[in-house]
Amino acid sequence: MPGSLSPLARLVTLLAPALAAVALAPSAAAKTIDFEDRGSNLAIANPSSGDPEDFDNDSAHAEAIDFEKLGDNLPIENPSSGNLEYFYNGSSAFRAGDPTDFTTSGATFHNIFSNFGGGCCWQGWAYSQTTDTTTPGFANQYSAIAGSGAFGNATYGVAFTGGQVGAQGPVSRISFDHDVPVLGAFFTNTTYAALSMRDGDSFAKKFGGASGNDPDYFILTITGRDSHGVITGSVDFALADYRFADHALDYIVTDWTFVDLSSLGSVSALEFSLDSSDKAFGFLNTPSYFALDDLVIAHEPGRRDCAPSHSRCPRRRS
Repeated sequence: MPGSLSPLARLVTLLAPALAAVALAPSAAAKTIDFEDRGSNLAIANPSSGDPEDFDNDSAHAEAIDFEKLGDNLPIENPSSGNLEYFYNGSSAFRAGDPTDFTTSGATFHNIFSNFGGGCCWQGWAYSQTTDTTTPGFANQYSAIAGSGAFGNATYGVAFTGGQVGAQGPVSRISFDHDVPVLGAFFTNTTYAALSMRDGDSFAKKFGGASGNDPDYFILTITGRDSHGVITGSVDFALADYRFADHALDYIVTDWTFVDLSSLGSVSALEFSLDSSDKAFGFLNTPSYFALDDLVIAHEPGRRDCAPSHSRCPRRRS
């Protein structure tokens, strides 16, 4: 089972798509890279056992930022209904008079909560443990269509960008406490968006239309910004694409999919925006949601920003 992978195996699995992309990228001058020059450092005495080790995992400086520790806060009781809610949307922090943004592993996820009663309404980021993959509509806005987080994680991030064309980036910002090279992340649709695109609803069309031939799309754009706010690059990922000449290839993403973000370089923040073929009056009709998990960042050699308790931090020697 994916959720039972060891921390090392899981980190290797997380990094594999990005490393494969680099390995397959065309290059004007091929260069062979090996580890022979580092071999003279081995064997290294294990400080716990004293035994020599013929490996050095201190050379791995990557961290997957997930939402599992935040999940310890769930469920949260809704004071209006008395129901236990397996998601955080900023409401509980707002009621306590606290900032509604949330932070994990040095990444801060922007949240805007406006109190219209009953725990409504929010924009930006939430985190969730809901698993409903079959119920359509707004009431199921916190579920990933994959039914869990990536690799069977219990908790994952959900973004609602607000859907206003040209104004979604600041709403959905993730900020880092220092510039970090970002390697990639896993994305999927929410159940709300996926079923809306598949079947249509009272606000949005069925993708493909009645004939199945409409060239519909739902595109997520991930933008990097440096510490001065300058854009470092952007990456597009199609959460749904019905633009193929062969409509048998049309798809809506329903699994967690790794997106290589290494072209963004070192960033101080990530911003996210959605575009859809179904929009009107400056807003998307398609529900403006997506889900994220396991955001993989790299650390410079020698940095020690990874919390020792994080399950996928490189092991450190004392």
